Amino acid sequence: MGQGPQAREHVECSAVDVGLTRVFELFGKRWTGLIVAVLTQRAAYFAEVRRAIPKISERMLSDRLSELADAGLVVREVDPGPPLRVSYGLTEAGKAIRPALQELTRWAEEYLPETGPCVEQPCTEVDAEALAARAAEN
Repeated sequence: MGQGPQAREHVECSAVDVGLTRVFELFGKRWTGLIVAVLTQRAAYFAEVRRAIPKISERMLSDRLSELADAGLVVREVDPGPPLRVSYGLTEAGKAIRPALQELTRWAEEYLPETGPCVEQPCTEVDAEALAARAAEN
């Protein structure tokens, strides 16, 4: 049948960009983007990152932080104890993703409808300051 107004010309699909493929191999994993978003505010201890993302397990957070460190986006620093504490911060490469995350946030606000009431409040810069104050108290 096929030559009417609905017939389409066969156009070959272009290959997916290799760089974009690498980005989604890392950031397509659950929690990775949120972890980086938390660390764009400031370096944080493991427990602080976990509190900022309440539904993530310790094991998953540890795995994702290791992957981000292996990718060169996160640096792990051991603070001399006692008590022994480990903080995580972004490298220059990790910090460079912040504008993209901000743009994704704007896009989501415009095009992705909320699916229901939000139980947890998003971490804001005020929350980051409160976390820093609590950490200083401890």
